[in-house]
Amino acid sequence: MFEVDELRKIFRGHAAVHEPLNKYTSFRIGGPAEYYLEPADKHDVVEAIRFLRRTNVPFMMMGRGSNMLVSDEGVRGAVINLEQGLNKVWVDGGRVRVEAGVGMARFVDFCIQHEFAGVEMLPGIPGTIGGAVMMNAGAYGGEISDHCADVEVYRGDSVVTVPKAEADFSYRRSGFQHDIILGASFLLPHGEKATIINRRRELLVKRNATQPLNMPNSGSMFKNPQGTHAAKLIEDAGLKGTIRGKAQISEKHGNFFLNLGGATAADIIDLIKLARDKVRKKSGIQLELEVKLVGFSDAIVQSVYA
Repeated sequence: MFEVDELRKIFRGHAAVHEPLNKYTSFRIGGPAEYYLEPADKHDVVEAIRFLRRTNVPFMMMGRGSNMLVSDEGVRGAVINLEQGLNKVWVDGGRVRVEAGVGMARFVDFCIQHEFAGVEMLPGIPGTIGGAVMMNAGAYGGEISDHCADVEVYRGDSVVTVPKAEADFSYRRSGFQHDIILGASFLLPHGEKATIINRRRELLVKRNATQPLNMPNSGSMFKNPQGTHAAKLIEDAGLKGTIRGKAQISEKHGNFFLNLGGATAADIIDLIKLARDKVRKKSGIQLELEVKLVGFSDAIVQSVYA
């Protein structure tokens, strides 16, 4: 471990200790990070990681805190949040370049304003570009990788640009699990602004009608098994509306788990175990988590997949 003043000698961003993570996650759940860092820019990211590696402090990356469930005990080591410092998006030689901390809605709006099509189905995804590329996020038949040209990552001790052909994209995953994503570039087709705006509006209306976006959640809890949907399997198991503590499986969408106000990570874990068990018994299908479990003991993680 280290004194934050040591880090501040080479780090220009914001640093804090024992920072509660519930205010940074879309679930509004999570205990404190031992160290919490908001780098000022890409150089700051690299310097912080080099420092953490020298001092043998474990670390993890964070954007808007969607698609994750942080334990009530919090996270040992450092959490590096890229949303504040890596927030630039621009057009460069016909490509849209975007840093990892840019939110999906802002990225899509930028593309539409510059008459680029192909991403208008993505604005409802509640995360940043870095997380979306890492997980190859998608919606309504489109994925973030569809028009991705390359991805800028910190790998080993170098910043490198990885072309799409070497990114190993597949359903809800990429080949960047051991890298730090700093940004990406996209080659997008031209589109008529009015047409793209209308398409985005149609999909957002559809999303709002079918998903419980008025309550804290992490997005889809489970990946869709091949040939079916996790939400349908959970509904068929009779679990919509089920409550544990102050958490609920949504009555509107079975693959959304909600924080009703004051829910703990333990409440959500109870619902995850229940859903996997009931669906397995009902259909024989093993649901696989899409949401990442952060800060939990090996015993808890193993119990989820038991």
